[in-house]
Amino acid sequence: MKIGGHRLLIVEDEPLLRITMADALRKEGWTVDVAEDGVKGAALFEQHLHDTVLSDLVMPKLGGMELLKRIKALQPDTTVVIITAHGTVDRAVEAMREGASDFITKPFSMAQVVVRIANVCSVRLLREQNVRLQEQLEQRHSFSSIIGRSKAMHEVFDLIRLVADSEASVLIHGESGTGKEMVASAIHFNSGRRAKPYIRVSCASLPESLIESELFGYEKGAFTGASERRIGRFEAASSGTLFLDEIGELPLSFQVKLLRVLQERQIERLGSNRPIDVDVRFVSASLRPLEEEIKAGRFREDLYFRVNTVAIHLPPLRDRREDISLLAQAFLVEFSNERARDIEGFSDEVIGLFEAHSWPGNVRELRNVVERAVLFCRGPVITADDLPIALRGEDRKVLRPSQGRIEPLQMAVERAEVEAIQAALQSTNGRRAEAAELLGISRKTLWEKIKNLDISVDF
Repeated sequence: MKIGGHRLLIVEDEPLLRITMADALRKEGWTVDVAEDGVKGAALFEQHLHDTVLSDLVMPKLGGMELLKRIKALQPDTTVVIITAHGTVDRAVEAMREGASDFITKPFSMAQVVVRIANVCSVRLLREQNVRLQEQLEQRHSFSSIIGRSKAMHEVFDLIRLVADSEASVLIHGESGTGKEMVASAIHFNSGRRAKPYIRVSCASLPESLIESELFGYEKGAFTGASERRIGRFEAASSGTLFLDEIGELPLSFQVKLLRVLQERQIERLGSNRPIDVDVRFVSASLRPLEEEIKAGRFREDLYFRVNTVAIHLPPLRDRREDISLLAQAFLVEFSNERARDIEGFSDEVIGLFEAHSWPGNVRELRNVVERAVLFCRGPVITADDLPIALRGEDRKVLRPSQGRIEPLQMAVERAEVEAIQAALQSTNGRRAEAAELLGISRKTLWEKIKNLDISVDF
């Protein structure tokens, strides 16, 4: 029941009770200091700034209430538990209003003390963990998590700062793997809605028949299999941000419904005609220019103007080569720490290969290459031998056993899948629904393979 790393202070003027409590808590593994009155307790606290204080309420020289106020003034996060007699319960309640976490009424058993101290310290630990997690979350979605020193990326940072705390709809466009989702999350987590929900939906991964029910939700009995009410993504994101990735993949039949929702700020669940107000900050992304989709009749112009109040363009990695080594180093630190590897950096040859590569998969491809290199590296520096064959420029064709090199079956299968998917996407000008039909697979399966195989879809 001990919370590791915590230090306790017991302030109690009754010698036997003070010693007994200290012995019981030390037996459980706690680090315990003791003081016989409030003055000595305050001096000890100023010296050690204890995590938890167990103090009697009525003591000579300096009472528990005054000690509580001094402790909270010095370190507000300290957990204070008050010991009180039956006649002073009202004062103990007052101490709770002043910041005490709990109180124990005399007489009590030592088992009660141990359990109550463990409970309040567990709450403190959870609170500290939540603070750390929030800090990590904010760091993850801060500008520092979007790495770049190029002029193009500084323009992106400036736009994020400009629009983050507004209510403007933002359209992010750029090739696959350029970091559109990171920009969307940075907009949300740097806005006044940061403490509210952030809901991401990949339109390309949703089967057309499920788009409306996923986004708007449905009532029980709305269709076969609807055994209970389900809240849609719009409703779940209310008061926060909804990010629709690959918005250009939405079918025209649904685009008019989305336009109405964005205009009226109301949705209706399937199976219901009762409008529900939704307060949603809307952010979307597309890898293909929606202007071209409008000309081709695949995207509504009125919806385009609704979602495109502010446009943010993410440049491909090949157009910001000064960022490549910076990104690679950041990924190296991330994966080295993750796998407890002590890797100093990259050889000059590797940096040269990185800067010469066209990076069709953009930042995502670079990240995967570095992750693989950390896994394969056996020395202090990543060399060309740790990189994928394609990046080294070597022939990737399958060789016969007599030639001494055989491509592993899994690599051959993946390579064949990549070639087939790229050919289908090329023939359909990047339209995934049509490419999936050509390949004989669902759109969701195609989306998953594009993501898992890091296939460039910039056509």
